[in-house]
Amino acid sequence: MILEEITQELKEIYDRGDKYTNECLVIEDHSRKLNYDVKNFKELKEKLQRKQGDIGSTLHSQLVHGKIEKEEVKHWREKVEEITGPIAKDIEDKVDKGGYLSHASDPTAVLLREKIQEMEIICEEGSRLPDCLVIDDPLASLVELPTSELQGSEGVKANILACLTGGEVTKLGVWGMGGVGKTTIMMHVHNELLKEGKFKKVIWVTVSQNFDIYNLQEQIARSLCSLEEKKLLKYQNTTVRAGMLLKMLKEDKHKPYLLIFDDVWKIFDLNEVGIPGPDVVDGSKLVLTSRSQEVTRSMGCRRIKVETLSQEEALKLFLNKVGDTGLLDHRRGIKNDLESTLKGIVDECDGLPLAIVTVAGSLKEISEPQLWGAALNQLRDCKRNVAGTDDDNAFKILKFSYDRLTNLKIQYCFLYCALYPEDYKILKEEIIENWIDEGFIEDMETRHAMKDEGYDILRKLEDNSLLEVIKDGRKGDSVRMHDLIRDMALDITRMRPRFLVEAGKALKELPERVNCAEGVETVSLMHNYIEEIPSSLAFSTCVRLTTLLLAHNKLSTIPEFVFEHMPELKVLDLSFNLRLSSLPNSVSKLVKLTTLLLESTSLEKVPSLSGLGSLKKLNLRDTKIKEVPEGLGMLKNLKCLFLCGSNPLDILEIDEIADGILSNLSKLQELIVDKSRIKLKGNVVGRLKKLEVFHGWFPTANEMRIFLKCQPNRLSDYFINVGSNSNVTYTVTAELRRYKKIMVFEETSIVGGNTLFPSVQVLCIEACHDIRSLNDFSGIKDATDLRECWIWNCDGMECVLSSWINNPVVQTLEYLLLYNLHKLDRLFEANVRVTSSPPLGAFSSLKVVWIVECQKIKKLFPSWKLAEYLQSLEKIYVYGCDGMEEIIGSDPEEGEEGGDVIKELILPKLKELKLWKLPALKSICSRGAVMVCDSLGSITISNCKGLRKIPLYLPLLDNAQPSPPPSLMIINIYRGEQEWWESLEWDHSNAKEVLQPMVQFY
Repeated sequence: MILEEITQELKEIYDRGDKYTNECLVIEDHSRKLNYDVKNFKELKEKLQRKQGDIGSTLHSQLVHGKIEKEEVKHWREKVEEITGPIAKDIEDKVDKGGYLSHASDPTAVLLREKIQEMEIICEEGSRLPDCLVIDDPLASLVELPTSELQGSEGVKANILACLTGGEVTKLGVWGMGGVGKTTIMMHVHNELLKEGKFKKVIWVTVSQNFDIYNLQEQIARSLCSLEEKKLLKYQNTTVRAGMLLKMLKEDKHKPYLLIFDDVWKIFDLNEVGIPGPDVVDGSKLVLTSRSQEVTRSMGCRRIKVETLSQEEALKLFLNKVGDTGLLDHRRGIKNDLESTLKGIVDECDGLPLAIVTVAGSLKEISEPQLWGAALNQLRDCKRNVAGTDDDNAFKILKFSYDRLTNLKIQYCFLYCALYPEDYKILKEEIIENWIDEGFIEDMETRHAMKDEGYDILRKLEDNSLLEVIKDGRKGDSVRMHDLIRDMALDITRMRPRFLVEAGKALKELPERVNCAEGVETVSLMHNYIEEIPSSLAFSTCVRLTTLLLAHNKLSTIPEFVFEHMPELKVLDLSFNLRLSSLPNSVSKLVKLTTLLLESTSLEKVPSLSGLGSLKKLNLRDTKIKEVPEGLGMLKNLKCLFLCGSNPLDILEIDEIADGILSNLSKLQELIVDKSRIKLKGNVVGRLKKLEVFHGWFPTANEMRIFLKCQPNRLSDYFINVGSNSNVTYTVTAELRRYKKIMVFEETSIVGGNTLFPSVQVLCIEACHDIRSLNDFSGIKDATDLRECWIWNCDGMECVLSSWINNPVVQTLEYLLLYNLHKLDRLFEANVRVTSSPPLGAFSSLKVVWIVECQKIKKLFPSWKLAEYLQSLEKIYVYGCDGMEEIIGSDPEEGEEGGDVIKELILPKLKELKLWKLPALKSICSRGAVMVCDSLGSITISNCKGLRKIPLYLPLLDNAQPSPPPSLMIINIYRGEQEWWESLEWDHSNAKEVLQPMVQFY
C-alpha cells in the first residue's frame, strides 16, 4: 500500500516535471522564435535603410531640370521613412527593456511580426523600382532661365531663332565683344524654344576660360538625364566618357536637341567631348557664344555678330536703369540742360550694355543737376589715354563704377568676390562671413549687426550692377560676378591690393607663380586638385601675405616650411581638404592669425594654439579631433568656435570642455558644439554674455533653466538639446535647419520651472513622460513665434493644448507631428472643445498635420467650427491610429446626421490627404458634408475598411455631370482593397467613373 502511494506520488511528480519541461520547451521555442524575429527585424531595417540610401542618391542625381520624382518612388520612400523611423525606434526601445520575449502573445511581439511582414513587402516593392526614378516634368517647359529685358537686340534674336528653327544651319556661332549681351540674348532664345517645344532637349552649358573636357561631359549628361550622368561618373577616362556620351546623344529619346555652349574662349574638338556632328535629318543643333570670331569660324559655325547699341538704344537702356533721379521732364522727356551731358555719358560707354547698366547703377543716387557734368568728366578721365583692346576700354568704363564706390572697405569687399572661380555662385551668407574675417566690416556691438552691414554692402554692389543676384531656394540667395567685371577686378588687383588668383582652374600642382609672389597680399588657390606642396621655394617670397585660401583641394599633408615665411598671415582656409590629416607645428607661430578654417578635414589633432593670441575664429567642424586643442583657453580674443560633427552618424568624439576654458573665452559670440558628446553647464555657458549663436547640449532640464536665467533672450540663432543626446533627434530635426531657433527635449522632466526661450520656432519633445500637454511648459504662453512642434513617445501626453486662452501657439503653429502617444485622446482639453468656441483664426497658419500610432484619439479635429479656420492646411497624414473614427468631427449642436443641408468645408490649400491603417474610421467629415479642395493633388487610403465614403466636392459641368477636383492627379489605394474601392458610396452615380482614371493600386 505504502509502495503504491509512493509510486503514485512519484508518478505525479514525474508528470508535473514532464509538464513543466514541456512548458519550458514551449517557452524556449517561443523565445528562440521571438529573438529570431528581433534579429530579422533589425536586418530588414538595415536593408531598407541601405536601399533607401541608394535610392536617395540616385534620385538626387536624377532630379535635374525638367524631371520630377515618380509617384511610386515617392510613395515607397515615405513607407520606408515611416517603418524605419520612430516606429522602429519604439519597437527597439521595448526590445531593449526586455521582459516579453518568452510570451508570443505579447502585444509588442505581435506588433514586431506585423512590422516584419510589412518590411518584407516594402523590400520586395523596392527591388521592383525602375532604374530611372523620375519622369519628365509636364511643367518643365514653363521653367525659364532668369534674364533681363533685351535692349536693341531683337533683330539679332530673330535672326538666331530663324537659323535654329530652319533646316539649313546646324552649327551657329554668336560672337561679339565682352559685355555686349550675347548670354542675355541666348537666354531669351533658350526660353522661347522651350515654349515652342521644337527640341526635345535644350541643353545649356557654361564653358568659360578654364574649362576642361571632363566637366563639359558632366554638364551635358546632367542635362540629359541623371541616370546617364551616374553611368558617366563611374569612369575617369574622358575618351571612354566621350564614347558613352556620343551614344546617349544619338538616342531617339533625346533628338532633336539643341546644345548651347556659352562663353567659349578657345577651340576644342567636339569629338573629344562626345558630341556628334549635328545632323540635318534629325534636326539637332549646336550654338556657341564667344568673344572671338576666330573661335566660331574655326569650329565651323554660321556666324552672327552682336553689335553694340545705337545711341538711341543706349540712352533708353541708361534711363531705364538709372531710375527717376530728376532727369526727366514728364512732358518733354529729358530736361534740356541735361540732354547733352547724358548723351555724353552714354557715348562714353561705347554702346556696351554691361557698361551702360553698370555706370547707370553707380549714378542712381545723383539728384543735383550739376553733379551729372562732374560724372561725365570723371568717366572721360577714366578712358583718357587708353589704347588697347575692346576689353581694355570696357575695363576702364567698368572701373568708373568701381571708383564711385568711394568707400575703401566696400571696394575691398567687391574685389574679394574675384577670389572665387569664374561664374561661381557665392552664397551671400558665406561672403559676408569672409568679409568679417578679413576685417572689411568694422567691429560692432554684435556680430548680427556686422552681418546686417554686410547685407547692406551687398545691396550696394547689386544696385551698382557689379554683382548679379541668383535666387536658389534650397541653399539661399547667392551672387555672381559677370566674367568681364571679374576680369576688371583682377586687373585692379595686379597693383594694390595685390592678389594671386588661380581658383577653379583644375590645377593638380602649385602654379609656378607662388614661387615669385613678392608683395602679394592674398592668394586664392581654392577649388583645384592640388595634392602636395613639394618645393621649399613655395610661398617663400610671400612675406606680406595676409590671406591664403587653399580650400577644396586634395592636400594630405603640409610641409613645415610653408608657414615659416608668412609673418603677416591673418586668414588661413584649408577647409574641405578631406585627406588632410596633420598640420605643421609652424602654424603655432602665426601670431597675427585671426581666422583658422579647418572644416571637413581628417585632422585628429592640431598644434598648440597658445601662441595664437589674435585668433578670432576657429572652425573645426566635421574633423576627427579627439581632444580639446591645447591652448584653447588662451585665445582671449576668440569670437567664433565651431567644434562639432557634421551629421548624426559622424559625431565629434570629445566628452567635455573644461569649465575654465569656456570661462576664459569671454568674447565668444558664436559657440557651435552640437553633434558631439560635449556636456555643457548652464552657468558656464551663461557667463558668455556676448553669445549670439549657440548650438549645444545640456544633459538636464535644470542646466537649461540656469542657462535661461543667465541668457534672457540675447540669442539670435540656437539649436539646444536638453536631456538625452541621441542621434535620432538630430536625424529628425536635420530638415528643420532652415529655422534659426530650435529646442529639443529628450528623456527629461520639464516640470519645475521655465525651460523655453520665448523666441523658439521649433519645439521637439521625445520621451518626456511627465508632460500632459504643451501647457505644462510654463513658458509656452510667451512663445510668440512657434512654427513647428514634434512630439513623440511621451507616455503621459493626453492632449496638445489644455487651454488656448492667451496662447499664441494657436496663431503661429504651421507643422504638428504626433507619434506614439498612448494616452492622447484629443487635440484639446474636453471643456475647451465643448464649452467654448476656438479663438478667431485659431490654427489659421497650420499647414501640415502628422499623427501616427496614437491609439486612443477618436477625432483629429474635434469640431467643424475649428476646421473652418484651417485655411492654410496643405497636408493631412494619419497612420495606425486604431481608435480614430472621424477626421473632422461634428459640432454638438448638429446632431447625429448634421441636418438636411449639405455643408461645404472649404480647404483651399489642401494638397495631400493620406490615411493608413485606421480600422475604426467611419467618416472623413460629418454626414451630408463635402470637402471643397481645389488644390488637392493626391489621396492615399489603406486599411480603412470602415470608411464608406470619400466626401469630395465634384464640380458639375454644363451637362450636370460631375468632374474631378481641378488639381487631383492620383488616388492611391492598397492593392488588396479593390473590392473596398468598388463598394464605396458616392453622392453622384457617375462619381466613381469620373475618378477611376486617377486610381492607382499600389
